[in-house]
Amino acid sequence: MSSTVELTKENFDEMVTNNEFVLIDFWAEWCGPCRQFAPVYEKVAEENPDLVFGKVDTEAQPELAAAFGIQSIPTLMIVRDQVAVFAQPGALPEAALTDVIGQARKLDMDEVRKQVAEQQAQQGQAQQGQAQQGQAPAAGE
Repeated sequence: MSSTVELTKENFDEMVTNNEFVLIDFWAEWCGPCRQFAPVYEKVAEENPDLVFGKVDTEAQPELAAAFGIQSIPTLMIVRDQVAVFAQPGALPEAALTDVIGQARKLDMDEVRKQVAEQQAQQGQAQQGQAQQGQAPAAGE
């Protein structure tokens, strides 16, 4: 039995919303590195039964791949408390995958949410500033 869950546009939101820690492997059948990464991902999933290990087939679920801006596969993403805390293309060796999971487990999610809010506020201010500049009268008017 597989320790991973196939994620689709039908179950994706539910899986991410209802689970505190979700790893997502964006892959495709034709992708050699994806096929090499699959047994590593499966093994680490078995070693971490408290986490959700999802797989998104980018051929079957192009909307999900597009929604996350996936440009190359495999890409691994980690979502904690509905916040993407890691995203990196490339097939990770087992030790690196285990290390990334350990780092993600140690994150202070209150601090992460605070940083995300600050970044969003800064982006909002920058967009406001750009909009105001766009509305300013041209020189000589």
